[in-house]
Amino acid sequence: MATDELVKTTTGIAHHGAERLPSVDIDSFNIEMKDEDGFIGDRASKGAFREILERWRKPLRKSGEDPFGKEPSDEISKKTLDAILVGDDTEAWAVVHSAIEDFAQELAYVTRRFLKSKAWAKTERIVVGGGFRDSRLGELAIARTEIILIAEGFKIDMLPIRHHPDEAGLIGALHLAPSWIFEAHDSILAVDIGGTNIRCGLVETSWKKAKDLSKAKVVKSELWRHADDEPTREGAVKRLTKMLKGLITEAEKEGYKLAPFIGIACPGVINADGSIEKGAQNLPGNWESSKFNLPASLLEGIPQIGEHDTAILMHNDGVVQGLSEVPFMQDVDRWGVLTIGTGLGNARFTNRRKDNGKDKDKDRDSTENGKKKAKSDKE
Repeated sequence: MATDELVKTTTGIAHHGAERLPSVDIDSFNIEMKDEDGFIGDRASKGAFREILERWRKPLRKSGEDPFGKEPSDEISKKTLDAILVGDDTEAWAVVHSAIEDFAQELAYVTRRFLKSKAWAKTERIVVGGGFRDSRLGELAIARTEIILIAEGFKIDMLPIRHHPDEAGLIGALHLAPSWIFEAHDSILAVDIGGTNIRCGLVETSWKKAKDLSKAKVVKSELWRHADDEPTREGAVKRLTKMLKGLITEAEKEGYKLAPFIGIACPGVINADGSIEKGAQNLPGNWESSKFNLPASLLEGIPQIGEHDTAILMHNDGVVQGLSEVPFMQDVDRWGVLTIGTGLGNARFTNRRKDNGKDKDKDRDSTENGKKKAKSDKE
């Protein structure tokens, strides 16, 4: 099947990984910047924080005064670290705050590099998502990073993503869909694929309450920790299809008017035909193969939702998580998202303003994105 035919079959509306969506233009995503030490995103990842925490514990451990004892730094839960921040153990508190300060300096370095790039020029606000944000220590690190950047003369707002990160990646999928879908339906199916988990959700649009989708919510979700099962690629698709069919049944049972639309958030650079160019190395099996197409595979298992042909649209996971913030970014023109997890996801958006029903022309500095032609297809 030719690329154009495949796109039309799986989406019926727009290209996968599209640069233009109903509410925003995507100026860049999945940029992989480097310095002398490698990819700069690695300096502000979830693992980087644990390494910083370990560095502060090491000298204390040698003197027998480590407040965390023998517990490995990468096994201390965020809940435990958050409790220390409001507890009475001043030494443990000092260790955690020292790690937060060092991590904020690293995040400020990375953010500074993005803000100085052509693709992120004139960015006014950055929201920070990902699993690290879902903690008090994460919120403190984000706030400290903003202070560092403002002190250096950057005019930037930096704040935690509004929705829980697990839900933001599902709610953002609403902004992949064309607005006409919401007039006759009150919910969609959304999928958030990660290197450890796959999460599916039934997302209620609440469109009649707020046409900007600011009241949208996840009413039902299902999580599969695929990293524990180590499935094949085909096994993962089969399980995902089963999860989605279960949500379709649930929607029917609860009386939802489910749209014939599935929005997918997936790691990597997403090509127009739904193939993945790069960045999917943590997923089960080879998802970057020229012979594999997730939207097409799901369409085989779910050809219809209700009485209508299924439309599927897939985009980068950082982009989709950022899209959950669209209703709350209308007071700025250019804004970005950083997602702190196993790596550092990133995307920059420009809001699409309308004047008398037409897009209003705006100065845009760049349409640079993370896409580069793959040198060879991999099986």
